[in-house]
Amino acid sequence: MTCKSGDNSERPPAEERSGDDHTAFSALLEDSAEDLYEHAPCGYLSTLLDGTIVKVNTTLLNWLGYDHGDLVGRRTFSDLLTVGGRLYHETHFAPLLRMQGEIGGIALELKAADGSRLPVLVTSAVKTGGDGQPLLIRTTVFDARERRAYETELLRARQQAEHEREELKRLNATLQQTLLPPTLVNVPGLDVAAHYHIASTDQVGGDFYDLFPLAAGTWGLFLGDVCGKGTAAAAVTSLARYTLRAAAVYDADPATVLSNLNTVLNHEYNGHDPRFCTAIFGLLTPETDQGAFQVTLASGGHPPALLLRADGSADYLPTPGGQLIGVLPEAHIATTALRIKAGDTLLLHTDGLTEAHTTSHAADDRYGDEALLDFARTLAPTSASGAIAAIRDLLDTFGTGIDDDTAVLAISVPQPTSDEQQ
Repeated sequence: MTCKSGDNSERPPAEERSGDDHTAFSALLEDSAEDLYEHAPCGYLSTLLDGTIVKVNTTLLNWLGYDHGDLVGRRTFSDLLTVGGRLYHETHFAPLLRMQGEIGGIALELKAADGSRLPVLVTSAVKTGGDGQPLLIRTTVFDARERRAYETELLRARQQAEHEREELKRLNATLQQTLLPPTLVNVPGLDVAAHYHIASTDQVGGDFYDLFPLAAGTWGLFLGDVCGKGTAAAAVTSLARYTLRAAAVYDADPATVLSNLNTVLNHEYNGHDPRFCTAIFGLLTPETDQGAFQVTLASGGHPPALLLRADGSADYLPTPGGQLIGVLPEAHIATTALRIKAGDTLLLHTDGLTEAHTTSHAADDRYGDEALLDFARTLAPTSASGAIAAIRDLLDTFGTGIDDDTAVLAISVPQPTSDEQQ
């Protein structure tokens, strides 16, 4: 069977069809160009050099609620602007357009016929004649309502985030304060001072210290540093602080106190998320009628304490081999004993001080133990208050170079007054 394509007897010749198609296509182009101008997704207007509107498309008229006769030949472009926009147009927009010949992406607000405001982005260009002289100003207007809404929402979200961050800072500061003693107790015969330097307000640090009375006229003191930051570290800090206080009531021997803390931390945090800390605990016992104190210190992996003597010398106190608290079931606790007398100052600190960056955040620009020892030797002899004030000034010199919180605690035996010496 043979298939036929159909009867073509009524179709016009190819040449005739081609001419008709060309005419229709040309008419379509002309219609599309005019329609594109009038109903473009953006507004168009043309003005004379003095701003008088001579042409405006339907899109912009619909946005503003005007007819052609309301604007063409009767209004200037600046008449459509708000008071602030008109001022900006006269002082910035128009002068820049005259100098550069074009200006784009300017955010303005147009006044609609009903008094409402339309946020827009405006781009203008000067049309010149064959002799290069300016003839008209052509302006394209983009509806910026959705963009304005997006920017408003973005600003609201940013403000909300800032508010939440400030609230978090306040909560962190409050939590941090609950982990420290509100005031240090007054120990007869001692000058006592402490300072806590917060490296970042965004997270709670893990440093802690305390000074408290024990039985039989003795006092306990401790200072420590929990590994990590945030609420998890704060929980360990709280547990460590109250464990040390409770353990000292039952047996004030410093090594025993730290051993009890080691047992508690190792028992509570020996799973998939182990937690540990460094700590130093001291027992203060006044000497009868001597104005001096016997001090026993125990250290679990903590930086050694500094003794600033009345004779102007200063040294680290040896507590070698002390192991981190909470890592092993049985941690080795290093101990040392000393006597502090009139003019001597005992200074305890966490490693946020010695690990601070002095110039940049390079690994080799840490402040270090030797620098701190030299600093202490320039201070000696001093008081506890004087030592803490000097350390605070030193921390300020590091600026943003401090990565970790720093706690410092100092005790000193004051020099006797002239009346007491007599």
